[in-house]
Amino acid sequence: MKLSFLLATALPFLAAAQPFQFPTANRHLLDVSQLEKFFVGTVGKPWTSGDFGCVRTGGAQMHEGIDIRCLRRDKRTEPLDTVHAAAAGSVAYINAKPSLSNYGNYLILRHQIEGLEIYTLYAHLASITSGLKVGATVQSGEVIGVMGRTTNTREQISKERAHLHFEINLFVNDRFAGWYKAQHPGQRNDHGDWNGQNLLGLSPSKLLLAQQRLGTKFSLLEHVRSQPELCRVFVRDTDFPWLRRHPALVRDNPRAKTEGIAGYEIALNYNGVPFELIPRAASEIQGTGKSQLLSVNQAEFERAGCRRLVFKKGSKWILTASGENLLSLLTH
Repeated sequence: MKLSFLLATALPFLAAAQPFQFPTANRHLLDVSQLEKFFVGTVGKPWTSGDFGCVRTGGAQMHEGIDIRCLRRDKRTEPLDTVHAAAAGSVAYINAKPSLSNYGNYLILRHQIEGLEIYTLYAHLASITSGLKVGATVQSGEVIGVMGRTTNTREQISKERAHLHFEINLFVNDRFAGWYKAQHPGQRNDHGDWNGQNLLGLSPSKLLLAQQRLGTKFSLLEHVRSQPELCRVFVRDTDFPWLRRHPALVRDNPRAKTEGIAGYEIALNYNGVPFELIPRAASEIQGTGKSQLLSVNQAEFERAGCRRLVFKKGSKWILTASGENLLSLLTH
């Protein structure tokens, strides 16, 4: 049997099992002894502050992406690394006005993988590939820009810290612009529905490593479904955008199917990603509130509580203003 035939039959399965590739040529993440060559830390901090999670301000601040170090520089020591689409998809949003964002020049790609709508974000670009427009199709590995250090922050990104900020996100609500206007009247929203508050990140480093470890057994859907649980909440709402966008995350409940759905029990990870939704019948619900906190995984809160979605007041756990805000956006 010809090798070309074997590759043609195997590649679709490999592509399905490993949907994401590295967005630059830097692969040092795969060698535990070389992580300092992969991540760029914040000023004066170790490489760990360039990873995803509660890694900023002594663990009190969330970083929703990873900062990937450059490998090549020109004579002026500016980065030369090309940036590639991490998966096949289409262009969802482009910001080519660095003054409008601390992400500088950035773009967002939309991907459909295993029934999930996933978005990758590429920030601080020196340039975006000419001709790329919203709606354009991109292939996995296609060059979409050049690494840079653009930003609108007072403290500019130094040449030494030039990097690609890379995110893997789920989109929360296509009614975000209206929700934001109601929540923050008079405040600017330069990016409409593509405001960063409307994107909930997964850890790119953990995902890429899981792909490497599991090979053809990797499933993006199972990776999302198996997120560590921070808490469970209940919302008395039966029709909100997340349900329609991510039906693969909705579990079956025969009782609610028989009696009718009165609301949803939702499992959240520490970054607020709703990774499991269970329809609940009225007979399964206690209380009359629009939303309620059902349970908290204290060990996970102690490990990674920097989003401050929940708080322990005395002996009782409560949703914080940030937690209530997330549920408000989710169900708007």
